[in-house]
Amino acid sequence: MYEKIVVAVDHSDSTPRVLDAARSLASLSHGEVWVIHLREREMLARTGMVTSTETAQQAGADVTDVVNALTQAGIKAHGVVRDATFGYAAAEIVTEAKNREADVIVMGSRGRSDLAGLVLGSTTHKVIHLTDRPVLIVR
Repeated sequence: MYEKIVVAVDHSDSTPRVLDAARSLASLSHGEVWVIHLREREMLARTGMVTSTETAQQAGADVTDVVNALTQAGIKAHGVVRDATFGYAAAEIVTEAKNREADVIVMGSRGRSDLAGLVLGSTTHKVIHLTDRPVLIVR
């Protein structure tokens, strides 16, 4: 079954459902969960400054809350907050799954159609195409 689970979280409406799915998988298999949250940042061409819409403290607090909730549910959980350049979140998620030797990646979908997701370059679509592991997509 799925003994090592990487779950990617953001601030979308599907995040609570993503966490429920990860918790259920981990409970069934007595698995371990790594919660990853990426702070996507953009580099401003003229100044070289890097911007992000959330602080490291906010991101860390959110992931800590999730890890604590999983731990209270009897799940062994770890949190990872990392910065990623805008557009490279999928590669970071796939790398994390590979480094952790994850059996599955759990993440949300914003509900766009396949064509719209492909045209818009959604993170979920990119992860599916970049990874060699199963991906559980939660809507």
